[in-house]
Amino acid sequence: MKTSKSLLVVLMVMVCGIIVVWFSGSIRGGQKTYNLQPDLTIPEYKTDTVHVMEAYERLMDRYMDLTGSHLATVGMDLRNVVARLDALDGRLAELSTRLARIEQTLGVKNVSERAGQGLSSKQPSPSR
Repeated sequence: MKTSKSLLVVLMVMVCGIIVVWFSGSIRGGQKTYNLQPDLTIPEYKTDTVHVMEAYERLMDRYMDLTGSHLATVGMDLRNVVARLDALDGRLAELSTRLARIEQTLGVKNVSERAGQGLSSKQPSPSR
């Protein structure tokens, strides 16, 4: 009986040891795993076609900016020309009014009336 008692004690110690080892493994969390997410930036690979397309887009942007600035310059020049033409039109209207008053004062017929009479009085000469 003594051997069975000692056998029982040995079995109890082994069972307690196995339980302690099992709980220590579950308390510790078992095997730890780490989830690493590196933050690396790698420039994308660009083919020659992509480089050509990007260069073309930059060229078109510059061309559009240049065209816009030239159109603005043309618009300003056109405004200046219109202002000058308006000023000339005003001066011509003033001169026409003054000329009409002078002709009326001197009793001279209008130039347009005289030109019309001169043309109507001339008969076309027969051509040979």
